[in-house]
Amino acid sequence: MHCRRSSSTMEQAVCDSSTPADVNIPVSGEKTTTKEEAESGKRKSDEAGEAETRGQSKRRRGAGGKKLRKGERYIPPPQKRNPGVSFCKEHFDETSYYFEGGLRKVYPYYFDFKTYCKGRWIGKSLLEVFKSEFRAESIEYYQQAAKEGRIRLNETPVEDLSMVLRNNDLMKNTVHRHEPPVIGRPLEVLVDDGEVLVVNKPASIPVHPCGRFRHNTVIFILGKERGISELHTVHRLDRLTSGVLLFARTLETSKKLDQLVRDRQVEKEYVCRVEGEFPEGELISEQPILVVSFKIGLCRVDPKGKDCRTVFQRLSFNGKTSVVRCSPLTGRTHQIRVHLQYLGFPILNDPIYGSSAWGPHRGRGGQVGKSNEELLQALVEEHRSQESLHLLDFPDDGIEQEAEKNKTPEKAVPVEANRSEESHQIDTQVPTCGSDTADKVSQGCVDPDGNDTSSVKTQPNQSNGNQTEATTPKGPPRDHLCSECKLVRPDPTERDLIMYLHALRYKGPDFEYSTRLPDWAEEDWVEADWS
Repeated sequence: MHCRRSSSTMEQAVCDSSTPADVNIPVSGEKTTTKEEAESGKRKSDEAGEAETRGQSKRRRGAGGKKLRKGERYIPPPQKRNPGVSFCKEHFDETSYYFEGGLRKVYPYYFDFKTYCKGRWIGKSLLEVFKSEFRAESIEYYQQAAKEGRIRLNETPVEDLSMVLRNNDLMKNTVHRHEPPVIGRPLEVLVDDGEVLVVNKPASIPVHPCGRFRHNTVIFILGKERGISELHTVHRLDRLTSGVLLFARTLETSKKLDQLVRDRQVEKEYVCRVEGEFPEGELISEQPILVVSFKIGLCRVDPKGKDCRTVFQRLSFNGKTSVVRCSPLTGRTHQIRVHLQYLGFPILNDPIYGSSAWGPHRGRGGQVGKSNEELLQALVEEHRSQESLHLLDFPDDGIEQEAEKNKTPEKAVPVEANRSEESHQIDTQVPTCGSDTADKVSQGCVDPDGNDTSSVKTQPNQSNGNQTEATTPKGPPRDHLCSECKLVRPDPTERDLIMYLHALRYKGPDFEYSTRLPDWAEEDWVEADWS
């Protein structure tokens, strides 16, 4: 009704154009004189001219209508983020997979990272910020990237890194992105009934894009291979953990499941294989857990931590290791792993809580003898010496970057074609797609949709998720500025990609989802010789 009234009023205004807005007397078109028409036309012409003048003045002004001083640049207001936006076909088509040596690999692709100017950057030049915070690449790299239009400020290419940053500046960096390989096993869908989607997640695959991973994640594999998107995450599993992973298909179902989790009406059952002979019978651990580092998710038992409770029961023992059923009654970060470490039975092949960096007792009974900072540094040093820093899953702007700052990459040698396991990013930023700059710097490696066009690919069977082994690619697309394109790294081994922890069952008031036991949980299983 409101729209109709507005339309009618507009029509009447057109017919009675000679009537001043503040006069409430109807005047017919026949009574309008030529003089009045001329005056009316003059008024409209004046108003239009004034509006145009105001528009030109506004265009010369900066944000908030302020007049820009000489040499001052315009900074647009920050964009409003829509939290409801999910990944779509445009994102899924950025690149594609190939399969080699039992691994799922991603062809390198161009990608935009973006971030708004942080408070501590205001008043500093781009050069200063790159030197102090974005050390994944050399200053020479960023200078050359700027010359080629890969670094933009408020959508404008920046050629001079001496540009001083201001509040609300939007920085973008186009990079040639490499992702680590993951296990090439199919993503098995257990249930898809329109309300929930339940999958059996293989170890080594993150649930959603994070850190170095984007396409090699559950969310992207489902979108690329099965056309499934707009999923709501109900819970998460660590990258190295396998098993039941539950998504809601609708917002209503998501809210219902979230409430069940908060009310502790969802029973979770895990199975793991631990070092040594775990005691028989039921064992309950109630030690409080404290987060040592929120950035990397490292935890330890500490009286200042949050209350939690885990019930354990041994299922079998093969003379060296034990299979244990775990029922976490609370949901703290790394709860099962931390409690088992405290009990003296760390999970087999746990790169963090089974590490000798915790000291001679490896954290048993809370015996560490190190500050949190010393513990973090010891973890980095141990994995650096073993050439396995990637197992710690540190973010790119975290402590791993500090440890790697002045170090030659492990076992990396120059090659003609890249088979990268690592990637360089400048920040944990929000991605954008459809970038013109990314297309311009592709050098024929990537078409406008982000698909590789320079080498033959073997696509997975989208109907059942089965993979076929691809022949070794002649050479993924290379970029002359990308340092990863000049290196080759050995493929990760199964030991690098699997931790013996599996989400076996999730049960609610009216549902139950479970998987079969993994092979390593069988009673007669024997660990492979990794030497």
